[in-house]
Amino acid sequence: MYDPAPAHARGLFVTATDTEVGKTFLAGAILAALVARGEHAVPYKPVVTGVDEPQPDLPTDPEVLAAAAGGTLDPLEVTAYRFGPAVSPHLAAEEHGERIEAAALIRRARELGEGADALIVEGAGGLLVPLNDTLVMRDLMVMLGLPVVIAARPGLGTINHVLLTLESARSAGLDVRGVVLTPWPEHPTEMQRSNRDTIAMLGEVEVTTLARAEHATPRALAAVGRSLPLDAWLPPRG
Repeated sequence: MYDPAPAHARGLFVTATDTEVGKTFLAGAILAALVARGEHAVPYKPVVTGVDEPQPDLPTDPEVLAAAAGGTLDPLEVTAYRFGPAVSPHLAAEEHGERIEAAALIRRARELGEGADALIVEGAGGLLVPLNDTLVMRDLMVMLGLPVVIAARPGLGTINHVLLTLESARSAGLDVRGVVLTPWPEHPTEMQRSNRDTIAMLGEVEVTTLARAEHATPRALAAVGRSLPLDAWLPPRG
């Protein structure tokens, strides 16, 4: 079913339980924290949708990632496919008269990862988001061969969503290094603390929390990203 083709020897694939749950924030925090400690970390957002519907005064996902990596890449370079409508990637591609191809996604990952210390990939939506009529995001994750970190909400409903995501990832043989609940409040409720502990117990996974940064600037992202267990997720630089 899969044709594994590792894109880079060292890196992470940041996925999530759903859309709008903090993937870009988490990926940006990882990138900024790595750059702050002297690593050449490169971002990759395989597919971006909704470029025709920007939010006022808010940077796009590629802009956040490119800035977090030190600003050496143009945001347009961070992606393989960009589409206007804010819909699922497969539908956005169809409406644009295109088809998202696995070979193009993997090729761009290899191009970006060449010479980098780490390749940090941010998916779109969750694991089973369709990219075309036969390819879902999980397939691409397996092909890229990177360990996985899952972003999730800290509030009500997150236990079920995270456990389903873990089950889906592990059934495909993906190496899940951890779950990150974000934005984690300064004063978490009893439910939020229970969610964290329950996911760790039932999912048999390390659960980390990530505070909200006041702004999505590289400095702010690096400050909160320092709390992440990067050395546990990533092997030492060889």
